[in-house]
Amino acid sequence: MATAVTRKILLKSVNPFAAPRTLSSQTRHLSAVATAGQPEHEADTQSASFTFSSEQDAPNKVAMDDNIYIKAPRTTSSSSVTMPTSFMTGSVVGKRFYEQVKTREADDGIGWTVMLDYRTLKTPSKRPLKCPTLALAKAIAAEWEYQQTDGIRPFTMPLMKLACTALERVPLTRPKIIENLMKKFHQDLVFCRAPDDSDLTSDVFKKQVEKIDPLLAWVESEFGFKPVIHSSFFGGKQEEGLVNAVESLLKKANDSELAAIDAIAAAGHSLVIAIGIFHGKLQIEEAIELIRLEEDYQVDRWGLVEGGHDVDIADLKVQISSAAVFLGLSRRP
Repeated sequence: MATAVTRKILLKSVNPFAAPRTLSSQTRHLSAVATAGQPEHEADTQSASFTFSSEQDAPNKVAMDDNIYIKAPRTTSSSSVTMPTSFMTGSVVGKRFYEQVKTREADDGIGWTVMLDYRTLKTPSKRPLKCPTLALAKAIAAEWEYQQTDGIRPFTMPLMKLACTALERVPLTRPKIIENLMKKFHQDLVFCRAPDDSDLTSDVFKKQVEKIDPLLAWVESEFGFKPVIHSSFFGGKQEEGLVNAVESLLKKANDSELAAIDAIAAAGHSLVIAIGIFHGKLQIEEAIELIRLEEDYQVDRWGLVEGGHDVDIADLKVQISSAAVFLGLSRRP
């Protein structure tokens, strides 16, 4: 009798599964509510944030305190699609939640909008994405149309990004954008010249004279001041008249034009090349050649690094091409 009782006690102490919990009432419940692609009476607004709720918020109340429910925050009904801030950072927003992409004239008759099914596309700050021309609206609609069902990838939508920049960033920070562009103007790529008295750089110098000098001559004829050429990494000092003329051009540019100029200058490290594209002096291929002139010379001499140079070239082509196309499509005929 004592042996049987002792054995029973030992079995209870060594068996952790002697009293298993039932899954029906004590397991954790996951209830994430998707906001994209719901019927019109449900929430339409995209959201990347989720909240943990207590058991009081759960549909079936239980007495246990270890239940965790995950649900999306409630939103009001809307007939628009608002892109979250993550759209501007390169993150994957989520699965494709629409079937058809169309364009239509804005409600106020000024500009054009993009429609995802019955919803009007909006910017990350919930402003209607209004394009100045139908051509630009159709181009942005094409970017949305070619998104795959498994995810929306913003890095494949450069025109959408530039449109949001022109609508939201430029109007609020226009003086700062111009200030930053002019601050780097004296160190512009086309003003820096390789030394011609060295065997290592003499060939680069000859290429710069051949390719860049025609652009500098155009700058002189366009603005009336001859650019100052230097061989210093710290840059030279351009004439005040040239600086004022370029700054005046930037101030006269509209929001879409300034967004495109800023994007090209940032990608190519050259405001002069951006202005050349803006005025139609340079084509996309010519601009990319000037930007990569020195690096391409080194690649021809020492070879291309796979996963490095080739990726940089592809990225530069996307940056310059998309900004140039955006510039052209945003101009009214």
